[in-house]
Amino acid sequence: MKSIVSEKGQVTIPKRLRDRLGIRAGTVLEFEEADGRLIGRKAPLRDALDELFGSISLDVDTDTYVEELRGPGPNR
Repeated sequence: MKSIVSEKGQVTIPKRLRDRLGIRAGTVLEFEEADGRLIGRKAPLRDALDELFGSISLDVDTDTYVEELRGPGPNR
Protein backbone atom coordinates (compact mmCIF):
# COMPACT_ATOMS: atom_id res chain seq x y z
CA MET A 1 0.00 0.00 0.00
CA LYS A 2 1.20 3.47 -0.82
CA SER A 3 0.50 6.85 0.69
CA ILE A 4 1.78 10.27 -0.30
CA VAL A 5 3.37 12.69 2.17
CA SER A 6 1.57 16.06 2.11
CA GLU A 7 3.31 19.45 2.09
CA LYS A 8 2.75 19.55 5.87
CA GLY A 9 4.48 16.18 6.32
CA GLN A 10 1.21 14.34 6.95
CA VAL A 11 0.50 10.81 5.76
CA THR A 12 -2.84 9.05 5.53
CA ILE A 13 -2.76 5.51 6.89
CA PRO A 14 -4.91 3.35 4.58
CA LYS A 15 -8.29 2.43 6.11
CA ARG A 16 -7.65 -1.30 5.79
CA LEU A 17 -4.54 -0.97 7.99
CA ARG A 18 -6.26 1.38 10.47
CA ASP A 19 -9.11 -1.10 10.89
CA ARG A 20 -6.82 -4.11 11.22
CA LEU A 21 -4.56 -2.38 13.78
CA GLY A 22 -7.30 -0.62 15.71
CA ILE A 23 -5.98 2.85 14.94
CA ARG A 24 -8.66 5.46 15.50
CA ALA A 25 -8.76 9.25 15.79
CA GLY A 26 -6.73 10.22 18.85
CA THR A 27 -4.55 7.08 18.81
CA VAL A 28 -0.97 8.05 19.69
CA LEU A 29 1.71 6.59 17.43
CA GLU A 30 5.46 6.40 18.04
CA PHE A 31 7.88 6.53 15.10
CA GLU A 32 11.48 5.45 14.77
CA GLU A 33 13.97 4.93 11.99
CA ALA A 34 15.77 1.63 11.58
CA ASP A 35 17.99 0.74 8.62
CA GLY A 36 16.41 3.39 6.41
CA ARG A 37 12.85 2.31 7.27
CA LEU A 38 10.21 4.29 9.11
CA ILE A 39 8.55 2.20 11.80
CA GLY A 40 5.32 3.33 13.42
CA ARG A 41 3.80 1.67 16.49
CA LYS A 42 0.82 2.39 18.67
CA ALA A 43 2.13 3.99 21.85
CA PRO A 44 1.42 1.96 24.98
CA LEU A 45 -1.41 3.25 27.11
CA ARG A 46 -0.11 5.07 30.16
CA ASP A 47 -1.34 4.51 33.65
CA ALA A 48 -2.71 7.55 35.51
CA LEU A 49 0.02 7.13 38.15
CA ASP A 50 2.67 7.20 35.44
CA GLU A 51 1.38 10.63 34.45
CA LEU A 52 1.93 11.91 38.00
CA PHE A 53 5.40 10.40 38.45
CA GLY A 54 7.92 13.10 39.13
CA SER A 55 5.36 15.88 39.34
CA ILE A 56 5.70 16.42 43.10
CA SER A 57 8.79 18.23 44.29
CA LEU A 58 9.74 17.59 47.93
CA ASP A 59 12.22 19.61 49.93
CA VAL A 60 12.84 16.58 52.17
CA ASP A 61 13.58 12.92 51.54
CA THR A 62 10.65 10.50 51.20
CA ASP A 63 11.06 8.89 54.64
CA THR A 64 10.95 12.26 56.39
CA TYR A 65 7.91 13.31 54.37
CA VAL A 66 6.00 10.09 55.19
CA GLU A 67 6.92 10.46 58.89
CA GLU A 68 5.57 14.01 58.83
CA LEU A 69 2.29 12.72 57.38
CA ARG A 70 1.87 9.67 59.60
CA GLY A 71 3.84 10.57 62.68
CA PRO A 72 6.82 8.66 64.05
CA GLY A 73 6.84 4.90 63.51
CA PRO A 74 6.61 2.36 66.36
CA ASN A 75 10.42 1.96 66.49
CA ARG A 76 11.04 5.68 67.11
